Amino acid sequence: MALGISSSLIDLIREVAIPLTGSSCDYDFLLESIGDARFVLLGEATHGTHEFYRTRAEITKRLIIEKGFTAVAVEADWPDAHRVNRYIRSDSEDVEASEALGNFKRFPLWMWRNADVLDLVGWLREHNDQVNANEKRVGFYGMDLYSLHASIRAVLDYLDRIDPDAGKRARGRYSCFEQHGENPQAYGYAASFDLSESCQQEAVSELVELRRRAGAYLAGDGRLAEDEFFYAEQNARLVKNAEEYYRVMFQGHIESWNLRDRHMAETLEALSLHLERQVHSPKIVVWAHNSHLGDARATQMGDRGEWNVGQLVRERHGSQAVLVGFTTYHGTVTAASEWDEPAQLKRVRSALRGSYETLFHETGVSNFLLPLQEERELKESLQEARLERAIGVIYRPETERMSHYFHARLSEQFDFIIHFDKTRAVEPLERTMHWEPHDPDETYPFGV
Repeated sequence: MALGISSSLIDLIREVAIPLTGSSCDYDFLLESIGDARFVLLGEATHGTHEFYRTRAEITKRLIIEKGFTAVAVEADWPDAHRVNRYIRSDSEDVEASEALGNFKRFPLWMWRNADVLDLVGWLREHNDQVNANEKRVGFYGMDLYSLHASIRAVLDYLDRIDPDAGKRARGRYSCFEQHGENPQAYGYAASFDLSESCQQEAVSELVELRRRAGAYLAGDGRLAEDEFFYAEQNARLVKNAEEYYRVMFQGHIESWNLRDRHMAETLEALSLHLERQVHSPKIVVWAHNSHLGDARATQMGDRGEWNVGQLVRERHGSQAVLVGFTTYHGTVTAASEWDEPAQLKRVRSALRGSYETLFHETGVSNFLLPLQEERELKESLQEARLERAIGVIYRPETERMSHYFHARLSEQFDFIIHFDKTRAVEPLERTMHWEPHDPDETYPFGV
């Protein structure tokens, strides 16, 4: 038994946990508990684990079929996800799901260009093709803000079609960014240290003008005009927020983190309001990392002044939001060693002693769903701060403790945990010499 873990707590978890056997009924309790909630936030402990993607897809399908969810919002850029959205709604020239994922061109490619996402996109297209009522068709939307230049192009394309004069004005404003080419970080560095003028006012002015002319733009073809304006407005808002994000990212992690998660939460709210004009009480399932979707107030992040999507959604919607986290003890993962480096198939070390992952491993139950709010003794026991692992697009096992662990109070952070003791890497659509479909060397060191 691992140090610091009581046998009574292990027994309690074993008693409350719902084993996952691969049955179609595995998530019946979760679906029943979700009830009429409008937001279901599905996390992940890594950005490259097959079981996390597959399980989120399974739950998402059931939410769509059984609970009437009509939107999937993901930790991806708005214009990249919009191409997928058009494909699954039969509104694009893309013939295959793999083509619809074609706008995901920058690092980390595998995060959305992987076999599990490909399967989900294909399923969403088939589902929508069988739905008669337009308001019941599912949409796919991005919440992130990295797509500065892609969003600029999307705004210009929209205005060139609907209001060429406004398009010329927008092109003049956005030309402020041109001296830095397609490198938003270069712009952010220069603007942050006063090496070049900030484009903040231009980005704000364009958003203001677009919103001011909304009445004229919405006078077109009903719902189509409304959808197209909404997509353009979100891209213009993204440009404004991305400009600020890249400008402040050199000034401190907390400020840039908070700006990014505020943008994602605001995008979720804007999407909900937009859909509400078409669907009564729309329901949205959200995919993002645990670090974005678990309530930051229950973590080390919150202690140092960071907030996140999970916290902001909970504060606004209360019990209408259900937060689901994922954990794993060991296995493999698709990740890089440094930013912009190729994807690698990496072995995930066994979790550290004193962590939630090791606590769950000690139960001897391989895979399970754990309700965190149902049983008072368990809820109180899991309010104790313990280590929790987070692997993003970069995995550095050589600095495991420092790079990938933080303290959290699990039953305050999430409503449910889904634990897979041993997991395997998600399969990228583009394999390289660094990612090969075989088990990494079993002699790879475990522990720290």
